[in-house]
Amino acid sequence: MSGDLKWNKIFGAGLGTAFAILVVQQVSSAIFAPHPPEKMGYFVDAPEEAAGGAAEAELPPDWGTLLPVADLAAGEAAFARCVACHTINAGGANGIGPNLYGVVGGPVMHSAGFAYSDAMAAHKGEAPVWTYDELDRFITAPQRYVAGTKMSFAGLRDTPTRVNLIAYLRAQGSTGYAIPAPDPARQPGAAAAPAGEAPAVEGTDATGAEAAAPVEGAAGQATTQATPVAPPSATSTPTGG
Repeated sequence: MSGDLKWNKIFGAGLGTAFAILVVQQVSSAIFAPHPPEKMGYFVDAPEEAAGGAAEAELPPDWGTLLPVADLAAGEAAFARCVACHTINAGGANGIGPNLYGVVGGPVMHSAGFAYSDAMAAHKGEAPVWTYDELDRFITAPQRYVAGTKMSFAGLRDTPTRVNLIAYLRAQGSTGYAIPAPDPARQPGAAAAPAGEAPAVEGTDATGAEAAAPVEGAAGQATTQATPVAPPSATSTPTGG
């Protein structure tokens, strides 16, 4: 009989353990019930370009004004996010990306020995030189500007940061590439004036029509009245006689 009690205890312990597991599972499910999100994924704070076409209407930087006063230290700090893929010293080796010494003003695909993408080779046919504007557009959003490029960097959307970075890149072997003269058309507020609006010209009214000048004579009906001339005085001395 003691043997029967032994097996009963074993079975009872097994049933008790299974019951305890079920209870813990049900209680934990009630306490830590999952709540699926209303929308899948996570929010990325990126500017909406479609809103009023603001991104397309943004003026390119006025390099002639901004580069001479750019913060090279800030540009070097911005380049810190590039060192994982690029070197910038003279004669530096290519990494995941090409060496960038002398890139500003240099040819696209300037680094010998680097295996550029077919997309970059095609882009070179359209824009063969890394001008300030070309670098600015590419650094803003590489994948969008040159679709298919190997550069996986998301881009720099902040204009002052890009200006400082390009100024730093220019200081590394590209100081011979001239800075253009300031361009008033790129100054802040230049895009505020309606396109095609000509400045007011002196001598025109608000509608742009020339102000009519009075014409002397009967046909013009001049507004000024001639001043009558008094006859010579009897006591005056005639000249030339």
